[in-house]
Amino acid sequence: MQNRIHAEAIYRAAVAAVQPAALLPQYLQLNGHVLQIGTQTIPLANSNLYVIGAGKASAAMAKTVESILGDHIKAGIVTTKYEHALPLETITFIEAAHPVPDENSVEAVEQTINLLKQTKPNDVIICLLSGGASSLWADAPDGLSLQELQQTFQLLLRSGASIDDMNCVRRHLSQIKGGQLLRYAPEANWFTFIISDVPGDQLQDIASGPTSADATTFADAMNVINKYKLQQQLPVSVLKYLQKGMNGELADSTKPGDQLLKQVSNIIIGSNKTAIAAAKQKAGQLGYNVVIQEELLTGETAEAASHIIQEATEHFPNKPGCLLFGGETTVTVTGNGKGGRNQQLALCALQQLRNNPNNITLLSAGTDGTDGPTDAAGAFADHALLKAADEQQLSIKDAINQNDAYHFFENVNGLLKTGATQTNVMDIVIVLLDK
Repeated sequence: MQNRIHAEAIYRAAVAAVQPAALLPQYLQLNGHVLQIGTQTIPLANSNLYVIGAGKASAAMAKTVESILGDHIKAGIVTTKYEHALPLETITFIEAAHPVPDENSVEAVEQTINLLKQTKPNDVIICLLSGGASSLWADAPDGLSLQELQQTFQLLLRSGASIDDMNCVRRHLSQIKGGQLLRYAPEANWFTFIISDVPGDQLQDIASGPTSADATTFADAMNVINKYKLQQQLPVSVLKYLQKGMNGELADSTKPGDQLLKQVSNIIIGSNKTAIAAAKQKAGQLGYNVVIQEELLTGETAEAASHIIQEATEHFPNKPGCLLFGGETTVTVTGNGKGGRNQQLALCALQQLRNNPNNITLLSAGTDGTDGPTDAAGAFADHALLKAADEQQLSIKDAINQNDAYHFFENVNGLLKTGATQTNVMDIVIVLLDK
């Protein structure tokens, strides 16, 4: 049990390091009527300052921006996930759905665009982006309905599509993603602060890149559809829309070198690396010999779990040891259970522990505090939980096949529940090994 306590403490230290209140003041300061962003100074005497944003961390980011800029903010609106909102003073908020958009997602984009249309040349726009924004900000281009977009994104989620593939399609079924948001305030000075939740921290993939260049095309989006064999399941209107884009009948996303990009500075202020570094420091304080796995976790969850337990068994640091992984796996959904990729990973790891004599404790959890459509951040795996499952005659194999990790771990008290953490930098897997 102590190892579980230590694993949770390491996780919480990682999450604390990527809180907006810890990150934003490093990049954004106000000196009188002069805004300091990195090495740039922006006089505010003759400019209006607006704040927009979307993502699971956007409410906390907005709250921090308000604490720094105060009355200098003329107006603002941010969009966050349901139950992630915080009380704000000048900036308003909308709550919307994730990971599949809803009516509020569309309303949020409409209100954000209306605010942007109020701006004048040389006004300043601070855009706050974090993971989840691809769903929380959604628009239905001409000829497409929200219901058709929902069906498309749900199919992609269940297919096990990677985040870069998913967001490639999202960018090409939108008129704000892939740098297109800039078109609604082309003469303003944009500063986008970003908390990254994607492998490689590629700007076009974080929140589907509403203020950054997009090198992909409509043809790339169609290739994603073909890759996951979704042609027969997608709404016909979606396929027709992508085909029109491929035929040059629709404007594509903002490409590298576009003049619009000269008006924006995209600044990544936090990422999975930031969180992992803090986790390493905390684990060291607890007396563990720490090794960080530099390669990000990606791919199918079951394969990732097998790799993690193998690494823990064969290449562990000196005991007591701590092995840290960051990244984001995918689950190809085949069952009708309840869970998320972190709970599924922990379940697959628990299966691997059955014939492993080492005293291993694993915690896999999302830094946003929500794993899939559940109220858990993730789950633990250790021999005590394996024993509890056997005593209750719970089948790990059945739970894996049904994608029902949540109910499995609920029965053995193996879930980690933190509530919304107000940040999002992918997932963390913490593996501890006793002497």
